[in-house]
Order: sequence, then structure tokens, then C-alpha cells
Amino acid sequence: MKKSLANELKNLKKEIGKEVENKLKEFEKNFSLPPEQKFLELCFCILVANSSMEKTLEIWKKIGTGFLNLTEHDLKEKLKNFGYRFYNKRTEYIVETRKLIPKMEQILKNKVEEVIREWLVKNVKGVGWKEASHFLRNLGFKNFAILDRHVLRILYENKVIKEIPKTLTRKKYLEIEKKLEKIAKILKITQAELDLYLFYLDTKKICER
Repeated sequence: MKKSLANELKNLKKEIGKEVENKLKEFEKNFSLPPEQKFLELCFCILVANSSMEKTLEIWKKIGTGFLNLTEHDLKEKLKNFGYRFYNKRTEYIVETRKLIPKMEQILKNKVEEVIREWLVKNVKGVGWKEASHFLRNLGFKNFAILDRHVLRILYENKVIKEIPKTLTRKKYLEIEKKLEKIAKILKITQAELDLYLFYLDTKKICER
């Protein structure tokens, strides 16, 4: 890691630390949401993969509880009409995942966070390591990295990683996550907090979700 990145992150903490702290508290409250509301959070994480955060958030808010009860055909049509690119596959993933809501609620009570993430990746279609980490961060978990394009770009530009991987296998994801864990420890912050700062460095915005 370049010293300049460490200094930039320290300065950022002074500048927007309070807003980041408030956002993390907001995420923590999501853990107390009913199972169906947690499912809606998962739907957002499925939809936002390879998509614009702003556009996805807008569509997600418009559909709301429709993710829980619309037929596959109607949900597909809504996503398509709202201009969402991956309406076919993502609709299939979401409708199929509805049946996992009770099981997911049980799994989220597991005290070993890694077990929860592994379960999500193995059992929820459309959810890889990034999406599972994103979902758990949005429920208040603090020890996972969200390796989206914004974070990867900052890591590459600051020589934390040698290249931006074309695909993130389990091995590669955990390898990069370990590097972020070291940075978080140096700065005495959690990975969840670090993610918000890295996202801000690339977008100049605090990630809303």
C-alpha cells in the first residue's frame, strides 16, 4: 500500500468519519428487520451487481415489496420497463430465493460469520462473494470486504493489488480481503468502515446501501 493511500484514508476519516459512523449504525439496525425486509435487502444486492448503484436503488425503491409477492412474469416486466438490464436472470434468482427466507433467518443467527457467508454463496443463486459480503455489511456485519469495481480500482491504483481480476474466485476474493484486513488493522477501523472510505475515494459519495 502506498503511504499516500494511508494518509488519504486518515484524512478522510477526519473529514467524513461522523457520516460514515452514522451510516454503519443505520446498517446495524437492519439486522433487527423482519425476515421479509432482510430479503428485500438481499434483492438489492442481487440487482446491483454489475449495475449502477443510483439506477438500481431507484428501481429497487419503486418495486418495494413487489419483490416478495409479484409473479415472476410481472416482476420481470417491471424491471424491464424501468430499464434494468438483467431483468430475466435476476428475476429468476429473486423468485427462487423467496423460498429460502425462513432458512436464511436461521442461518443469520450463526455466531461464525464466515459460515453465514459461505451458506449464502452456496445456496442463493446470483449471490457470489461480493454480493454476500455486501448483504451482510448492510445488516451490520463488519468483517467482510466488498470488492466492487470502485474498491478494486482504488486498490489497483495504489498498488495494493497488481491487477484487477477478471473473475473473483473464492481463493482470489479471500486473498484480496486479507490485504484489506491488514489495512483496516493499521488504521484501527473495521473492514465495513474501510469499504465506505474506499468507495468514497472513487465516487466522492458515501454508499447509500
